[in-house]
Amino acid sequence: MLTTRPHLTTLRPSPTTISYTVSTASRRETLRSKLFHHILLSLRIILGLATLAVLLAKSLDEFHYMLNSWLEYIDKAPWSHVGPLSFASFFLVFRRFHTEESLLTLRSLGIQTSTLSPSYLLPSNTRFIPSSQIRDIFIHEAFRGFEVRHYLAVVVEGEGEVVVVFPKLLPGRAIVEEVWRGARECLYEPKD
Repeated sequence: MLTTRPHLTTLRPSPTTISYTVSTASRRETLRSKLFHHILLSLRIILGLATLAVLLAKSLDEFHYMLNSWLEYIDKAPWSHVGPLSFASFFLVFRRFHTEESLLTLRSLGIQTSTLSPSYLLPSNTRFIPSSQIRDIFIHEAFRGFEVRHYLAVVVEGEGEVVVVFPKLLPGRAIVEEVWRGARECLYEPKD
């Protein structure tokens, strides 16, 4: 799957809650992109089921009568070929080819940061910081190679290091500023 530049999606389900999600997944806004996404998803499912069938056929003798010629070929293949190919196939099926990180801001409760894992089988990395422990949210800049990158950081009481929001993607300055303004407004400056 092709990845794109990080883009921001903002959801505001209530006046006291804002969710910011930065993702490199391609936007599925047109019929063509939705169709492409569903075709790739179908191919991944078919590849996963075919790999599972090969492994079952290789390990269980009673499946041999179902698909004679195909199973004879699989039966003759050594495990040294079938095992690594199956592992590679499952890796491709369950691999997430995009990065997605989010910040959920809840007035008077705190913030929650999360990063999706690189696999559909592993849980996302999530952290909740209560508002009583948040000292400040600020934009800082750092050097990455020969370029300056802006990042959003949260100062947490009792911790020696800041918590970086969107640490893998480090989106551009415009996205960071929009999230910073919205998070500060939601946490500290309620609109009347």
